[in-house]
Amino acid sequence: MRGWWQDLTDLVLPAECGGCGRPRTVLCPECRAALTGAVPSRVRPEPEPPGLPVVHAAAPYEDEVRAVLLAHKERGALMLAGFLGAALAGAVRASLATGGGSGAAGLVPGACGPGGPRGHGVPGGPGRHGGPVGAGGSGMPVSLVPVPSAPWAVRARGHDPARRIALAAAGELRLTGTPARVVAVLRQRRAVADQSGLNSRQRLDNLAGALEVPAGGARLLAGGGRVVLVDDLMTTGASLAEAARALNAVLVARTGPYGRVTPKVTGEGMSQVTARGVGRPEAVREMRGTNGAEGLLTAAVVAATPASFEINRN
Repeated sequence: MRGWWQDLTDLVLPAECGGCGRPRTVLCPECRAALTGAVPSRVRPEPEPPGLPVVHAAAPYEDEVRAVLLAHKERGALMLAGFLGAALAGAVRASLATGGGSGAAGLVPGACGPGGPRGHGVPGGPGRHGGPVGAGGSGMPVSLVPVPSAPWAVRARGHDPARRIALAAAGELRLTGTPARVVAVLRQRRAVADQSGLNSRQRLDNLAGALEVPAGGARLLAGGGRVVLVDDLMTTGASLAEAARALNAVLVARTGPYGRVTPKVTGEGMSQVTARGVGRPEAVREMRGTNGAEGLLTAAVVAATPASFEINRN
């Protein structure tokens, strides 16, 4: 575990760039650009695990980006959290703009504008995909739910990397006009094995039923608004799929099995309510698979494997 003196030394005397090792800088301009210089993209692992929500990532997990994530997670380079949080905030904005699932009517936020970074001073730096975005235009905060690390991993590292990055991302989102909060409601209900060295099938089996939202956490999510699962990295998608399963059990109770009820406006401008798919004339019900909550839940990560970006190419 890191000593307090190591944290203090990092704050006062940054030794080298977390991405390339350049001396006397926390993160050089070139590595910042690698982390935040591209437009966040939708990513999908192959094979895609059942129950995986729509995921957006800020950058491919390779080269400088990989080095930055490992320096923060495994070597305790805590000063990198702000940069990683800004990258995650960009992925969250992309997730909100697409609406999640097959589209979340009535919960589509404001368009992402060309906003700029907050205090980083480089083109394409953290937060550049900003712009005021509401939680579906409702004024309610977006809830960022970090995927929890195993307790033994938190003890070994001396911190919870995903939670720390989520807190930085929420701050960046608020600076650019998006109400956001971190709601760390997921917890492990049983021990899991170390995921390193496991293939996609083994990871799914290892994590099946491992997460839950306790009763107190369910109350924190009861206020409504969009929910975005967040993590530092997606490889096979097993962790996000298990986290989504646990959250959906709570969100379906919030929205009901048929989703949200929203008005439909006719061509004459008259408010009318109709039913889609369920044969009821009293309401428009947004069907989201079997749980009614898919449109409320999306996911965002700092980085994903390069192959998972291939879905965006023809």
